[in-house]
Amino acid sequence: MSELAKRISSTNPNKSNIVISVDAMGGDNGPSAVISGIEMAAKSNPDVKFIINGDKSKLEKLVGNRKNLNKICEIRHSPDVISMNDKPSYAMRHGKNSSMWETIDAVKDKDADAAVSCGNTGALMAISMIRLRKLPGIYRPAIAILWPSANKLGFNFMLDVGADIRADAPDLLKYALMGASYARNGFGLKHPRVGLLNVGTEEHKGRSELKEAHELISESAEHGEYEYVGFVEGNDIPSDRVDVIVTDGFTGNIALKTGEGTASMIGAAMRESFKATWLSRLGALFAIVPLKRFSRRIDPRRKNGGVFLGLNGTVVKSHGAADSTGIAAAINLAVQLAKMRFNEKLAAQVVSASIDGESN
Repeated sequence: MSELAKRISSTNPNKSNIVISVDAMGGDNGPSAVISGIEMAAKSNPDVKFIINGDKSKLEKLVGNRKNLNKICEIRHSPDVISMNDKPSYAMRHGKNSSMWETIDAVKDKDADAAVSCGNTGALMAISMIRLRKLPGIYRPAIAILWPSANKLGFNFMLDVGADIRADAPDLLKYALMGASYARNGFGLKHPRVGLLNVGTEEHKGRSELKEAHELISESAEHGEYEYVGFVEGNDIPSDRVDVIVTDGFTGNIALKTGEGTASMIGAAMRESFKATWLSRLGALFAIVPLKRFSRRIDPRRKNGGVFLGLNGTVVKSHGAADSTGIAAAINLAVQLAKMRFNEKLAAQVVSASIDGESN
């Protein structure tokens, strides 16, 4: 039993606390942003404990300056760091003493309920697959994100956005099943609407694997407990027509980066416009409340966190450039999924689908 686990048990042996393992050394903004993100998340989740992995000398100073974190954090020393430029193959060969590896191992060893990292996506996926292993029936895991939308939840679910650039028809079917399970068991959507991203909504459009996936996803809708709305286009991603958008990692990642870039451009253009003249500045003053509301709604930091679906454990990938607000959002997502025991439900769904597929 870890030091933190003993502390939790001695505090209240009858209470089941959530523990989140965090890679403090990954990302562009360093451990200070990560610790600040943990502090923000801790305020929203007072019962949650943290295992922080990284350079102990640096982390002790950062945590020590925040008295509210001392009792809820365990620091585990990891001498090495996987950089954003390291290849996945390098991480697998040389990453055993890294903060990223230790972060995933805490989930593998059942010391933590979920892991969060801002680090190298390829390396994190490779290490997660090695240490946690894939669920039975899953050939290619996927990364699922929350995309701001016109739906009641305020976002849609989209996968894959970069775990693997390839995906054949059976993979896309598994993405649909996992995405529907994510929406249902993680966020309470009882019967999510699933769409397959294509260049048009007509059935004759698209590559052959998309047409095959279209048939498979449609046939599995009843068993998968979702409504299949058919092909969807790029302009449907933020709409209220669909809840779960399924695509391959190549297309999904391009869509994600395009959306992030567009949101940044709109924000910059609005700030520039309101600063142009004294009259526009006066107008901004009167519009400050709706502008803040609009900014919060499209702010990608508040929907930060891509979940690795298809593994024997919950791993949340935060954006590498995330600040403390974005990191806190990723941690909050990990906490929510851990409390819902989401991964256990996902595993049951995938196994059930695999058995059903074999029987057919």
